[in-house]
Amino acid sequence: MKLAEVQDHMQKTVESTQRGFNTIRTGRANASLLDRIVVEYYGMETPLKSLATISTPDATTIAIQPFDRSSMGAIEKAISLSDVGLTPSNDGQTIRLNIPPLTSDRRKELVKLAAKLAEEGKVAVRNIRRDAIDAIRKQEKSHEISEDESRDLQDQVQKSTDKFIAKIEDLLTTKEKDIMTV
Repeated sequence: MKLAEVQDHMQKTVESTQRGFNTIRTGRANASLLDRIVVEYYGMETPLKSLATISTPDATTIAIQPFDRSSMGAIEKAISLSDVGLTPSNDGQTIRLNIPPLTSDRRKELVKLAAKLAEEGKVAVRNIRRDAIDAIRKQEKSHEISEDESRDLQDQVQKSTDKFIAKIEDLLTTKEKDIMTV
């Protein structure tokens, strides 16, 4: 396993963690809250963002403008049934989601959820490190690389691991700040 591959896997893990953070609600409207919502459209499970334009006209509102007006009922139903916790209001043209202010208890729950996502990301990075180090040790045992090269590669993998875990920590700190800001 090459170091570049290891770093690429770790970068993808960090990006995945970031996407997870984006789906956590803060006190402000954010179109990425709706990323996980799928709508039953003509018998097919279709992502909401494929069926409508999603915008945030102000800090407390998300506006959803369907491309096909006949899909409004299905979009409303999908949002209502989702875990977003927002009630859609439909004016015949646009579906609006009003983002209520978060209570302090709900903020604490969301911080815990963010910490859990960050921990999952860090565990995934550590698993990548473990696999990479195992591969390096196998190469050393089969005499493909020397003991010194093996130690150098293992050090580089560890440094990469530390760097990517620090990135996840930074993302978590930023997200916690976003959640706790009233």
